[in-house]
Amino acid sequence: MTISKTFSAIPFGFTATPVTIECDSTRGLSMLNIVGMGNKTIEESRERIRSAIRNAGFSYPTERKITVNLAPAGLPKTGSYLDLAIAVAILTHFQQLPRQALADTLFVGELALDGKIRPIRGILNIIKEAERHHFKRLVIPSANSYQASLISPANAKIIPIDSLHQFWRIAMDLEPIPTLPKHVVKNTEKDTNAPLFDQIVGQAQAKRALTIAVAGRHNIILSGPPGTGKSLLASTIPNLLPPPNRAEIAELTQISSLHTDNAEPCTHRPFRAPHHSASRTALIGGADGLPGEIALAHLGVLYLDELPEFRRDLLEALRQPLENRRVTLSLARHKISYPADFMLVATMNPCPCGYLGSDDHICTCAPSTIMNYRRKLSGPLLDRIDLQIKVAPVDTSVLVKNTTIGTVEHETAKSLVQKATNTQFNRCGKYNSSLSSAETVKYCPLDAGTRAFLDSAAKQLSLSARSYFKILKVARTIADLEGSENIAKNHLAEALQFRQEI
Repeated sequence: MTISKTFSAIPFGFTATPVTIECDSTRGLSMLNIVGMGNKTIEESRERIRSAIRNAGFSYPTERKITVNLAPAGLPKTGSYLDLAIAVAILTHFQQLPRQALADTLFVGELALDGKIRPIRGILNIIKEAERHHFKRLVIPSANSYQASLISPANAKIIPIDSLHQFWRIAMDLEPIPTLPKHVVKNTEKDTNAPLFDQIVGQAQAKRALTIAVAGRHNIILSGPPGTGKSLLASTIPNLLPPPNRAEIAELTQISSLHTDNAEPCTHRPFRAPHHSASRTALIGGADGLPGEIALAHLGVLYLDELPEFRRDLLEALRQPLENRRVTLSLARHKISYPADFMLVATMNPCPCGYLGSDDHICTCAPSTIMNYRRKLSGPLLDRIDLQIKVAPVDTSVLVKNTTIGTVEHETAKSLVQKATNTQFNRCGKYNSSLSSAETVKYCPLDAGTRAFLDSAAKQLSLSARSYFKILKVARTIADLEGSENIAKNHLAEALQFRQEI
């Protein structure tokens, strides 16, 4: 018998790595050996594959010692992605499947004991890898077809199947080749649990700052004493975010599918809110290469409540993603990079007790305690946050004064956000916060008087070069919210107002 060969792939970060499966056999006791640096899941696949082959109506060879090699042999392989490809290689080797069924085909899927095909994680990574390597056919689990329908490979035909037996029928021309169902992705999902602006009494300045931040995807931090509504204000953001377009849905699904078994597309922007006790692995990513909260917040929001309560090393790890919009994991043998274009929303108290500078309460913190508390936030980190505002307490006499709660205020803000977003993408194809220095100069022109005003403010406030450009970008967003083509002094003045010392 000649060696049979099939092809598969395993997700590797935001891409995938192709794997070649080779099958050979010799006379001997019935045995299935899988070599090629497979982990425990792949070792256990031997039993799944035996049962799946038998229960799918095929005969499992006896008195044959089967060797399956996973190449490249030096690449560590994890997960159950290779089950289907291994089973097809064995069946082809023993002439139960025609060899032409393997031509230019990549197989991926987990086998159940009854021969059914279960969904896998990272299917979009694998589809893109199959396209890069010019495979003409890609056999995937039917349960992953909804995700797979988000992208359309140019030269690769995607074949969704339910079972090993169904693939045999397709290979033997007993059943037509199934096609991906045409799903219509709707961006109508709404977080009904998130509060609206209308439900928050007062805090007009904070609401305005949040509207600007969401419109231009600017980073924002809210500082104030306990009970002023900082967390409540931040929780209104999910209902302010514009819905993702089809390309963004595919990108969001590509990341989220690496982390969860959900086979549905991700049709809403993520709002990730890790607790301040989160580990470095949870926030940045683990040794297994899976994305952490920073990558999972891509195209959405990373919300850090009580920012100074996070470990300093975790906060400093945010500096690179905030600047480069990517997070890189350095593992033992390789590096993995994920996109991390998120909007950072943070809240904090002015001191551990929360009442530093308050007119109504006495701060009980020692100076050294306050210094250690605020030392968690380095200058370079704060310099990367576009809007920094203080949230003042609301007079309790007006908290329950208005008993009728509508949606006008929130819907108005949401409409402005969508309008400003459209303006930005029509102008430069990206959010204002994503503009480079050269693009900022190009898309944020100032007349002589307005530039002199900004230069004077920059000297008085000792703004860094980064802060200078951030003020320009925020002012550009404010102008977009007002429908103004040019940046005026009042736009810059408001942008400077949201750069308070917290």
